[in-house]
Amino acid sequence: MSAYGGQSKPAYGAQGGDDAGGFFAGGSQQGSQSAAGGKAYQDESLRPVTIKQILEAEEAFSGADFKIDGSPVTQITFVGQVRSVNPQPTNITFKIDDGTGQVEVKKWIDADKQDEPDPGFELDSYVRVWGRLKSFSNKRHVGAHVIRPVADFNEVNYHLLEASYVHLFFTKGPLGGAAANGDSMFVDGGNGAAASMAPQSNGKLSGCTALGKKIFNFINDTPGGNEGMHLNVITNGTGLSVRDVLTGADELLGQGLIYTTVDDETWAILEY
Repeated sequence: MSAYGGQSKPAYGAQGGDDAGGFFAGGSQQGSQSAAGGKAYQDESLRPVTIKQILEAEEAFSGADFKIDGSPVTQITFVGQVRSVNPQPTNITFKIDDGTGQVEVKKWIDADKQDEPDPGFELDSYVRVWGRLKSFSNKRHVGAHVIRPVADFNEVNYHLLEASYVHLFFTKGPLGGAAANGDSMFVDGGNGAAASMAPQSNGKLSGCTALGKKIFNFINDTPGGNEGMHLNVITNGTGLSVRDVLTGADELLGQGLIYTTVDDETWAILEY
């Protein structure tokens, strides 16, 4: 049984043989064994993450597997913007930023493929990375198997929702189980898309101030586009000052109730 309540496992590995796999939750740690080394398939699964999770991943000692939310991670995928590109004789080093942090990504050049085309990624363009988290001289980077441009911005929002889903799986339990605080977990909409998760509003605003609740309810109850609700729309609709809206939005961001979309002043509900 794959993750997402029995939905088909996402074909993350379609971009290349080295990164074949997908997030596989709820299975036995004994898993199926490979013919070559006896390593469980689950030990080579692919996890969607944010850069903040990469930077905060636990490393028991140099060379050991990293852990996120207490679970070992090998191959990872994330989406972010290209902030710099630094070609070297043996690799191309990118700095990727996803709004939660910035990390170096190294794509090694195959000496046998001198005709390999220049990736040509423009600065500030969005890309998806598949690779492995590595550490060298106490500095972390991602060794990339594949880097490809993001053609549809919906992929950025979907990835953030998916990373949140997986984080909640490891911290609050599997789909359909009771969460630690009694709230419902994510609900799969039936087509594998995290964007179709049903909101559960009861109780999740209990720790918010009146200002935070007002802003959350306005965003939640006001029809809008896929890009979320901009600061100006919220100020006009609620009568709050820009400062109050930014203060309330920071509170909601800190509690994981909303997330930024196209810029730092546009927010959407993180539904769960």
